[in-house]
Amino acid sequence: MATFTTSDGTGIFYKDWGTGQPVVFSHGWPLNADAWDGQARLVADNGFRAVAHDRRGHGRSDQPWQGNHMDQYADDLAELIEGLNLDNVILVGHSTGGGEVTRYIGRHGTRRVAKVVLLGAVPPLMLKTADNPEGTPREVFDGIRAGVEADRSQFYWDLSESFYGFNRPGATVSEGLRRSFWLWSMQVGLKAAYDCVEQFSEQDFTEDLRSIDVPTLVAHGEDDQIVPIGAAALKTAQIVKDATLKTYPGAPHGLVGEFEKAFDADLLAFVKS
Repeated sequence: MATFTTSDGTGIFYKDWGTGQPVVFSHGWPLNADAWDGQARLVADNGFRAVAHDRRGHGRSDQPWQGNHMDQYADDLAELIEGLNLDNVILVGHSTGGGEVTRYIGRHGTRRVAKVVLLGAVPPLMLKTADNPEGTPREVFDGIRAGVEADRSQFYWDLSESFYGFNRPGATVSEGLRRSFWLWSMQVGLKAAYDCVEQFSEQDFTEDLRSIDVPTLVAHGEDDQIVPIGAAALKTAQIVKDATLKTYPGAPHGLVGEFEKAFDADLLAFVKS
């Protein structure tokens, strides 16, 4: 297993496939780098170097008590990029990973970054506030925390339905994908899983988004039940200076079926452009 140790002594697992311009993937909550395997293989097969890590507390990385917050996630990503001496990087973040990528740029700039892809990403702010009426009420996130605390195994299994849109009429349900989601989710430590809810829901990434000065693909499913598009991509595309917005009618939060095929085509075209 490839791992590196952060400055605070946390071991971070990562995959490193292929050669060429690096494409660095940041995963969503409560998953790990395996959720990006299809896209990592896609870009590696097409002449790029795919790097994907398990966020601290998730997957095969260490599960420290401390550091389960967005600034540390971004700093861990910076240490990975610097440790591998990656330049001209294309950053790709899904959901919470989109927040991680955005905060990375807010804290570390774009000296090493060529392009950004934000897929179903949480910025600029998920939480409903007086200034963000399109956001999700706090009670929803309190329910997530309660579910993780009470019976995380059942909670993750149930979450897989809305994550992939399998609860919609006429949806083709993949039990295998639901099982994969559950397996990945059960690998995150309870402390990290609980702490991360506040990080993806209450962090305001507006100023970080304003720091992005490279070409950015903002991609989002129009039927995203986890990160609703109105509070996320539609606002992000207005804030980022050089953003291209791509939406997918009827598509859920997680990559699945025709949505995954459509995004893969857009991703490959964007990294090659």
